[in-house]
Amino acid sequence: MIAVDTNLLVRLLTKDDPNQAKRAAKILESDVIFIPKTVALETEWVLRHAYGINKDAIMKGFQKIMGLPNVRVEDQQTVFQAISWYGLGLDFADALHLASSMKADKFVTFDNAFIKKARKLISIDITLP
Repeated sequence: MIAVDTNLLVRLLTKDDPNQAKRAAKILESDVIFIPKTVALETEWVLRHAYGINKDAIMKGFQKIMGLPNVRVEDQQTVFQAISWYGLGLDFADALHLASSMKADKFVTFDNAFIKKARKLISIDITLP
C-alpha cells in the first residue's frame, strides 16, 4: 500500500504539470493507494483556494479518485459523509469536522452559518458555546 500526499492528488486532478501528472497516474495504477483524511481536507482547500476550482468539479474529482477499486480512504465512511454534506452546502472542512464528531453528544462552534446549515442536514446538538 502506498500513502499519497496532497500534491499528488492535485497533480492528478489539475494536470497543471503534465510530467508530474503522468508520474502521479503511474503511482495510482501501481498499487493499493491510501489517502489520509487530512490529505483529502488539504486537497479540497488547495483546489478551491489556489486553483479556484468550484465545488462540483472538486466533488467529481474526489469521487473519481476515491471510487477507484485500489484506493483506500482513511475513515472512509466519515470522508464520504463529509463529501456528501459538502455537496449539500457545508464547507468541506466543517463537514469533515462534523462527520468526524458524530460519536460526540454535542458539537460546539462560534460559526452561526455553520450551525444553521448543519441543523438542516443532521440531527446533532450543534450550538454556540
